[in-house]
Amino acid sequence: MLPCYLLLDLETTGGNPVHDRITEIAAVRMEGGQEVARWSTLVHPGGRIPPFIQSLTGISDDMVADAPSFEAVARRLLALLEGAVLVAHNVRFDHGFLLNEFARADIALKTRTLCTVRLSRLLYPQHRSHGLDAIMQRHGLQTQARHRAMGDVDMVLAWLRLAEAELGTDTLRQQAQILLQGSAALPPQLDTPITDIPEGPGVYLFYGEGPLPLYVGKSVTMRSRVMSHFQAATRQPREMRMAQEIRRVEWRETAGELGALLLEARLVKELKPIHNRQLRRERALCAWRLEDNPNARPLLTLVSGADFEPQQFERLYGAYRSRRQAQDDLRALADAQGLCLQALGLESGQGRCFANQIGRCKGVCCGQEKPERHRLRLTLALAAQKLRAWPYGGPIGLREADPVRGRTDVHLFDQWCHLATLHDDEGLAEALSSGGSRASLAFDLDTYRLLVKYLAAPARAGLQLLTWPTAA
Repeated sequence: MLPCYLLLDLETTGGNPVHDRITEIAAVRMEGGQEVARWSTLVHPGGRIPPFIQSLTGISDDMVADAPSFEAVARRLLALLEGAVLVAHNVRFDHGFLLNEFARADIALKTRTLCTVRLSRLLYPQHRSHGLDAIMQRHGLQTQARHRAMGDVDMVLAWLRLAEAELGTDTLRQQAQILLQGSAALPPQLDTPITDIPEGPGVYLFYGEGPLPLYVGKSVTMRSRVMSHFQAATRQPREMRMAQEIRRVEWRETAGELGALLLEARLVKELKPIHNRQLRRERALCAWRLEDNPNARPLLTLVSGADFEPQQFERLYGAYRSRRQAQDDLRALADAQGLCLQALGLESGQGRCFANQIGRCKGVCCGQEKPERHRLRLTLALAAQKLRAWPYGGPIGLREADPVRGRTDVHLFDQWCHLATLHDDEGLAEALSSGGSRASLAFDLDTYRLLVKYLAAPARAGLQLLTWPTAA
């Protein structure tokens, strides 16, 4: 199959390479099609083996009680790996555990890998399942040592010999070389060829078995970003769980970063992927509205995001993702600036407040500070959080171009809402003539923050600002 490879299998205390540990290693080194070394050992995991794992593998705590630690056998394994490709069934699992175990021993593991699950998919595309049990059943292979490291190594080795006899040495070698060209780090069950994903800006969607995506992400280099997810799966439990579920990848190209950010935010809110923890719809979005009258009590009132009106933005502050966040931030601000919680509406009661009694309020509650001065100090303290009024008389466009692919997008906005992304002048003219559909769009905090950032210096981000005269 390959000039030199080490066929390996591990048994472990669980499926998480960061927290779980190795309990058994088995390896067979092949050179020029011949077996030149065979080695196996139990490994003390440094803790207890869960009962389910003991039942599955047959490896008990008593069996590993006197076994060497991984660090004690690390050099032996490195010697077997020298100059060889690491081959395993679902190699990402074994490679992930080895990376973490070697790292604990202060050794940086550097080796190429090849996954025999993916090799089976290339060699036998007519079959759906390519797990070891399915392969054994399909090819009539048997073992009395399933889920023991050397037993599983021998099964994979027997399957490789059978595949070589059925399909020929050249076919086996060619398909193995294809996998070595960077695809061995991919999840074995992934149906989408990684080379099909464009290396340009856009949004990518990870799908499992169901119709809704598991995750939506964006990047200016989509293929590289997708690969980084799979490479991180050996170190990060969240990425590992996602990699285990993924079956296919879809993508949508954009002209640049702004288009990718806008599309990602919209798709996450619409589709609600389970692995996206941010950018979801802000059902509890709120902001503080400041009263004009210094004597008003309370001076601040929480306004729901559904009730945001652009003409009120001069009086709105914050845009918080929850009522609790808004109150906590205001309490911290009041404490730092000596503001009165009673006047702000965060504390009930009349007369001298508790904060004044301990020297943290300047006394608007008991006549020690004039209401006008207290409101002025509050206004200055909130200034950085003030929502900005829409600075244009009507809709604007931000033109984003990708000269390499010859793609141009115009993102149309009005009153901080993203109305549409158009790809040609005809679509843009139609959107402008229809006046957009601003009335049907709710304020979106992510879009607002993006626009504030990009409108500060559009040319620096490679964007062209487009404005149109408003009707008299």
